[in-house]
Amino acid sequence: MKHHLDFEKPIVELQRMLEDLRAHPETHSLKISLEDEISMIEKKIEETRQEIFSNLTSWQRVQLARHPKRPFSLDYLKLAFSGFSELHGDRLFLDDHAIVGGFAFLKKRKVLVIGTQKGRDTKENIKRNFGSAHPEGYRKALRLMKLASKFGIPIITLIDTAGAFPGIGAEERHIAEAIGVNLREMMLLEVPIIAAVIGEGGSGGALGIGIADRVLILENAYYSVISPEGCAAILWKDRAAAPKAAEALKITGKQLLDLGLVDEIVPEPMGGAHQDPAVTSDNLQQALIKHLDSVSKLSVKDLLAARYAKFRAHGHVLEVASNAA
Repeated sequence: MKHHLDFEKPIVELQRMLEDLRAHPETHSLKISLEDEISMIEKKIEETRQEIFSNLTSWQRVQLARHPKRPFSLDYLKLAFSGFSELHGDRLFLDDHAIVGGFAFLKKRKVLVIGTQKGRDTKENIKRNFGSAHPEGYRKALRLMKLASKFGIPIITLIDTAGAFPGIGAEERHIAEAIGVNLREMMLLEVPIIAAVIGEGGSGGALGIGIADRVLILENAYYSVISPEGCAAILWKDRAAAPKAAEALKITGKQLLDLGLVDEIVPEPMGGAHQDPAVTSDNLQQALIKHLDSVSKLSVKDLLAARYAKFRAHGHVLEVASNAA
């Protein structure tokens, strides 16, 4: 079953017209030939597609980031990487399936890959907890990252989560502490780290594996301190104000690049990553290799100093002088 977003309806309606015309050619206008009428509709579809996807709002990009057909971490591990060998468990509580991790090859480069993973259907979403990790997920990620650092293997993280799990169990097992420890320890790891936001980049749940020497973001992904719905509920007392909140939060790739919070926007095919996962994976692979090769040239001392400076530069206080007499 195909899934279409609200703003894609004009394209869907034109495609339906084209399918009906091909299935029932006797219904076409007698004023022009069947081939010409099909050509006109195809041209209109392409023009409409270009118009819509060249002028996406922040909220529309959020919708694309959440598209149920969008590639997830395990999809990229199959397409952009090879030889993935998954490792399990935090050695303290259990194995959190919302975070996957293991060693793989990026072309010929040995890397550790950590990624948040959602599910395609109800059964898998329950298993993956909709991509929202518990404390043990972050502790598993840190265990694997320390293992990679021990053997001098670079780390790549793939971020796609609405946020860490806010349930009672997660609080009992100290979710905030687990994320905080990750932030501290990732800042000190003596190997290159590249992070890529491939879908949703929600709050501390994303940042828990997001400390890196380079932060990339796919064209239709978002990275935010809070979801647009959560922000709307707080500021406007109405979750229906989510589109307004999405714009105010400055959470899309272009906005984040302008703010210096990400280092590169990885392009997607027209219509989103789900339209051609192979092309998106190739684009992601090339971007990861470029940045990994760049930071790998740095000494450990320079690498850690640059990583620290990068995150210290995030956020500024603007003081405005009072005009009061």
